[in-house]
Amino acid sequence: MKKAVSSLVLLFVSVAFFAGCASIVSKSDYPVSVSSRPQGAEITIKNRTGEVVFSGKTPTTISLKAGAGFFKGENYTVTFRKEGYIPHTAQIARGVDGWYIAGNFVFGGLIGWLIVDPATGAMWTLENLHVDLSPAQASSLENGIQIVTIDEVPAHLRSRMVRIN
Repeated sequence: MKKAVSSLVLLFVSVAFFAGCASIVSKSDYPVSVSSRPQGAEITIKNRTGEVVFSGKTPTTISLKAGAGFFKGENYTVTFRKEGYIPHTAQIARGVDGWYIAGNFVFGGLIGWLIVDPATGAMWTLENLHVDLSPAQASSLENGIQIVTIDEVPAHLRSRMVRIN
């Protein structure tokens, strides 16, 4: 019985030592949600080399590889197009997976930090992306002031608005 327990402990330690924690607990491919306001925008997603990896309409969820090589996270550029709106380009945010940092400290060790997780891409995460598109045209007065409804102003610009009485 003692030999069986020892063998089981040795097996567990070996697996934990020779595998990266993020590779075990996390993943190398991420389901990324891409949405826009308004919905129905045509999107094109390109990777770091400019290769189109996806074309479709918002909203959508696609599986993207987080890694692009040893210690390299993949970069994705998304172009949004919708009739009546200004085309918009945005990046899908990438970060370091918490399991890569903390998990390898506890389980994976140097093998996980330096070899397994960087090679599999499991050390990276990808974030969801939402974009508010701006209308291409707005009503304007002769002096160049544009009149738009509050719904047409992108959310990130609303804090700059000034009320005129």
